[in-house]
Amino acid sequence: MGHLVRFSSPRTVDVVEVEDPTPGPGEVLLETVYSGISAGTELTAYRGTNPYLTSEWDPERKLFVPGDSTMSYPIDAWGYEEVGRVAAVGSASDEDLVGELVWGSWGHRATVVRPVGYARARLLPGVEPMMGVFGRIGAIAFNAILDADIHLGESVVVFGAGVPGQIVAQLARLNGARVTVVDPVPTRRALAKRLGADETLDPTSDDVAAAVRAATDNRGADVVIEMSGAYQALHEAVRTVGYNSRVVASGFFQGPATPLQLGEEFHHNRIAIICSQISGVAAHLQHRWNDLRMSRTVLSLAHDGKLALDDLVTHVIPAKSAPDAFDMLDKNPQDALQVVLDYRNAA
Repeated sequence: MGHLVRFSSPRTVDVVEVEDPTPGPGEVLLETVYSGISAGTELTAYRGTNPYLTSEWDPERKLFVPGDSTMSYPIDAWGYEEVGRVAAVGSASDEDLVGELVWGSWGHRATVVRPVGYARARLLPGVEPMMGVFGRIGAIAFNAILDADIHLGESVVVFGAGVPGQIVAQLARLNGARVTVVDPVPTRRALAKRLGADETLDPTSDDVAAAVRAATDNRGADVVIEMSGAYQALHEAVRTVGYNSRVVASGFFQGPATPLQLGEEFHHNRIAIICSQISGVAAHLQHRWNDLRMSRTVLSLAHDGKLALDDLVTHVIPAKSAPDAFDMLDKNPQDALQVVLDYRNAA
């Protein structure tokens, strides 16, 4: 018997036993080794704020429409940061894949059957298996960098020093930017500084926009990347970026945008707010980049010692203690960055 994590109702998590699946032709059976929790997107389902729960997404028109919800409780195996081992294959021609470690998105579950194509996302030799949980979230961060269009010597401000924000800050420095990280949590600011941020600011006590302008001859930042999903941060990002410049909004915003004052700096400074979302890349790059290449690039940079990912893991918790992990992230998010569910010896 295997098991999966189920959101039975808002803020109620159960670990449910399920039958292990059997792979058919062209499929592989994956046994999960590690599964990372995305403290942004996953908590929207855990808390009941995800728009899929209250609206129906029309994929053809790409609109949320009134009516039935796209998703309802119970929600099984929500998640997208997994590492697993190929335990069995459905076709004899794929026998060479047995034992391979792969990363991908199949949610918090002990076993899963997926198309054999999943095995193309193999971990590089020498990469610590746990680093595979950053394949997808790393691509999300990398996509924000592509959308930011950073140039050598520019000033970049990153709002939010959670996992994606910490990755974005490092990638921005690799692009040759001077990076300022904004976050209210002291430990997250300290980590960002240790991982190479040039400056950090506390939005609860610092006037971020004024401080950035003072450091840039009153130009403001060349680009701001918003990774927290907080509307107040988005408003301050608009205030912080320079005239005729760009704010990249990569956070998953929930609820009404009451803190935004769009008649102020947004209007007077001709600010562009660009959405960065993993379903695609910037139009002028889509012939060269996709999510697989972005993921592979992030993991390769980590393998080469140019990107610190292992520093972001703060908690490794047995998979069957998933309810405790979500409760902690919901009530005390400042105490954790990357939380990883450990499926080894989870039977």
